Amino acid sequence: MNPHARVDTMLRQSVAQGRRILAEPEGWPLLETVGFTVPRHLVVERLDEMRLDVPWAAPGSRVVVKVVSESLLHRSDVGGVKVVEASPEAVRGAMADMTARLARPDLRFVVCEYVDYLRDIASEWIAGIRWTEDFGPVVTLGIGGIYTELLNTHFVAGDAVALFSSDVVDDDAIRARIERLPLARIVLGRERGQAARARMDDLVDVVRRLQALAAWMPVPLLELEINPLAVASGGLVPLDVLARLEAPEARPPMPAPRPIGKLHHLLAPARVAIAGVSESMNPGRIILENLRREGFPMDQVVVVKPGVDEIAGCRAVPDVLAIDGTVDLLVAAIGAPQVPALVGAAAAHNKAQSIIVIPGGLEEKAGTAGMIAPMYEALAASRATPSRGPLVNGGNCLGVRSVPGRIDTLFIPGHKLPPVEGPASPVAFISQSGAFAIAKSGKLAGVKPTYLITVGNQMDLTVADYLEYLERDDTLRVFAVYVEGFRPLDGQRLLKVARRLRASGRHLVLYRAGRTAEGAAASASHTASIAGDYVVTRELAEEAGIVLATSLDEFEDLVMMFTALQGLAPGGTRLGAVSNAGFECVAVADSLGGLTLAALDAGTVSRLEALLARARIGTLVDIHNPLDLTPMANDEVFAEAVRIVLEAPGVDVGLVSCVPLTGALQTLVPAGHHREDLEAPDSIVSRLRALRAAVKRPWVAVVDGGPLYDAMVDRLRAAGVPTFRTADRALRVFNRWVEAVGVAATSGAASPATSATDRL
Repeated sequence: MNPHARVDTMLRQSVAQGRRILAEPEGWPLLETVGFTVPRHLVVERLDEMRLDVPWAAPGSRVVVKVVSESLLHRSDVGGVKVVEASPEAVRGAMADMTARLARPDLRFVVCEYVDYLRDIASEWIAGIRWTEDFGPVVTLGIGGIYTELLNTHFVAGDAVALFSSDVVDDDAIRARIERLPLARIVLGRERGQAARARMDDLVDVVRRLQALAAWMPVPLLELEINPLAVASGGLVPLDVLARLEAPEARPPMPAPRPIGKLHHLLAPARVAIAGVSESMNPGRIILENLRREGFPMDQVVVVKPGVDEIAGCRAVPDVLAIDGTVDLLVAAIGAPQVPALVGAAAAHNKAQSIIVIPGGLEEKAGTAGMIAPMYEALAASRATPSRGPLVNGGNCLGVRSVPGRIDTLFIPGHKLPPVEGPASPVAFISQSGAFAIAKSGKLAGVKPTYLITVGNQMDLTVADYLEYLERDDTLRVFAVYVEGFRPLDGQRLLKVARRLRASGRHLVLYRAGRTAEGAAASASHTASIAGDYVVTRELAEEAGIVLATSLDEFEDLVMMFTALQGLAPGGTRLGAVSNAGFECVAVADSLGGLTLAALDAGTVSRLEALLARARIGTLVDIHNPLDLTPMANDEVFAEAVRIVLEAPGVDVGLVSCVPLTGALQTLVPAGHHREDLEAPDSIVSRLRALRAAVKRPWVAVVDGGPLYDAMVDRLRAAGVPTFRTADRALRVFNRWVEAVGVAATSGAASPATSATDRL
């Protein structure tokens, strides 16, 4: 029997015997199968069966005696581990003592060789693999032994251990993450006076070997942990092993894949039916009027409403079964108790290719399982038919706004959320929370998502379904995602999409809610999805190239930044900065992050000197970077100085910071008590807007003033200038963009994609 089959048999037998915890007797053979070198050892099932010889132990040497029991996981705390002389008498005595003191019916023992190594913080590592419902198998590698909890307490969560997805195939990515561990430099001999205790290749091999254990996950292997993994002269040696098993019947079956190729029916429907439209402005009627506003043909809209033949100019039918043929999209803007019958009928009789379920009160509300079970049965049955049944979005959602499809099912009145004028931005905004989606889209001046999708409870369609479908559209360059909880393995699917997007030069900006126990409970009550481990999300997202927002404000900033600057690359980290206030220049210098201040060349200095001399402020301004123009610079001088600095040979990226209160600049909308007009062709706002189109270098703006200057900010953002209210916030986000785009620019070739026209 080959080693893999032998371990497979051992795991199945352990599960059949009712074992759910395995220690060294079974854990070490499992590790040997994937390439680990384990200590020489002898398993003793009963004390009276112990052999009197330990053939691999030299006379006078020491061995380690360990107790093995499912009820004793922390053996050292109860005296279940002893180092004794390698003699039969000493070994038998140690086991007899443990048997008497611990008194467990399932006691077994393992006698293993004594591995000599330094007992310090850099020589005991923890390594393992565990199954996560979001991301599948996740590998852990970091500082272990008694120090794991200490380091996790005093470092930012995750800094004491590195986490890896089971499908990471890039050794360089593994090396880069290990390098970030606080004590990696000591272990690798990169600190002065420290000899190397392990090779980087050995640590990478540990990750690779643990990834191989994913073949047995999640059934029967749920988790395996090595602690400590000793850094010894013979290499990395797994001393203690603990594995957790799960029986097949304990795990619910994975849901069947949705036919996401049918999503074009939902995002670009030819025919739409709406249930729940009234004569007054209820949610269903608002959705109908939104379709009219978007230019959707009203003769292709059917209203499901008994007792009338027509409503708001659209044909009405009494129920779903009366719909002629099959509509592409059915919108259910009705009460939750009515939803199961409507969805069940549409699925059973092929009346809709896709359904948007607006109301909540289904999966997220206790006591509804009996009500929705028939709906799921009808949906499952329809998936086995040639039509593959309808796709269902929601419930508890606002639905979808699709610019290419000319649909808007967000039941928000137009005067509350006016549509953004102009062409669509190359953005897909996918959110579990409808309220989050509309709150943020209303604040993203200048960003008009091509798709704004709210998925709610993910009762059928999931966030990952939309990502996998929309990544095919290469006109979409930015994917903005808000997630409260993944459906099983959707986190793993998101990582795979993110890697492909990064390889094609596109970006996924993610905000993961439910980062604390309290936040997870709140998100579960809202969407009926259980939020996973935020640290795992953060670590795996970083490796996959996801830009993870750490706050709600940062999510807005990142989406704005990546949308406005898409198509540009930094080329380097040298920053050129211009302001009209000294404190702003200091703030820039204090907030550089990974950027550096560019040295202005002689030609640039000469051009600036000439400009300032013509403006008669040359004696007030010292030319250096950041450049402080003082409040005396007018619109023309300010804009020309910005252009000169941004075009300087040594500048890669730029920052323009304006304190708008100076009377020398036009920064206000017209009013009777002043003559300023920020829309005037010669205003600083108009000039900066023109520079955005003319200068092909990435730059951001800062308007440091109160609400009176909101209009200035909006005008700049609408022109594609990422604009912030403070310099430190601008540079914090700019650093994130430079880092992400720099990575993307050096990644692999683009993956095959299609245009929006081809796809729709």
